[in-house]
Amino acid sequence: MPNMTELLNTSLGSMTLGRIVSVVITLIICLIVVKAVLKLTGRLLSRSKLDARVQKYVHAGIKLVLYVIATLVVVDSLGVPITSLVALLSVGSLGITLAAEDILGNVAGGLVILSSHPFSIGDFIEASGVSGTVQEITLNHTKLLTPDGLLVMLPNKELSGSKVINYTVLGRRRVTQKVTASYNAPTEAVKDACRQALSMTAKVLEDPASAVYLSNYGASSIEYTIFCWCNAADYWDVYFCLGENLRTAFAQKGVEMTYDHLNVHILENKG
Repeated sequence: MPNMTELLNTSLGSMTLGRIVSVVITLIICLIVVKAVLKLTGRLLSRSKLDARVQKYVHAGIKLVLYVIATLVVVDSLGVPITSLVALLSVGSLGITLAAEDILGNVAGGLVILSSHPFSIGDFIEASGVSGTVQEITLNHTKLLTPDGLLVMLPNKELSGSKVINYTVLGRRRVTQKVTASYNAPTEAVKDACRQALSMTAKVLEDPASAVYLSNYGASSIEYTIFCWCNAADYWDVYFCLGENLRTAFAQKGVEMTYDHLNVHILENKG
């Protein structure tokens, strides 16, 4: 009856039974290590402040790397030289990286956006010359719905590197309206008309308080600026309603709204 050494040295094709057992044990150990590392990584990520989607992508990336390493270890235990395989993987990954440079840039930008939280779904933002409400944030692009009903897809690579204005993150916005009045109209009379327009406008917040200022002396009129605050969702309602109420209040107060005009003088020819 053969002993254990002889049994392990038994040839099965190009490999011995001992080598096969060694490979199986190596595979089992690698799978156990990968599972343990992934479990530990999941716990660490869950305790972090990263966005849930970022945690998912990071976990998937680590999982892929661990399985690649485990595969190389198992292949090496089979006696297959892995130097050429590693070189081939390096060349292949370099080619993929160069071919998908823009995609990888967008993915990196998406991770930056998801981790830094410059805006969230439902926020009204302005970026790259486009204004709209954020509808969806993916790794590749961000979808904005513009006020005129257009769906714009901004690449995350461009979005993460540009200036982003978030109009709703603070929960309220300041409405600014400008109006002109005649030089003949007393300043206080014009301000009273502006304050009346503000009182007629719904959804204007009392705190911070609204304000009216004389802001500029023009060629043929004086400019006044009205500031008021409202909830971010009410901005356009307040903006347009205030504009309408200014016209009504000026008419009620007898204050003339000026406009650009041209006076033409005809000289009589006495020759």
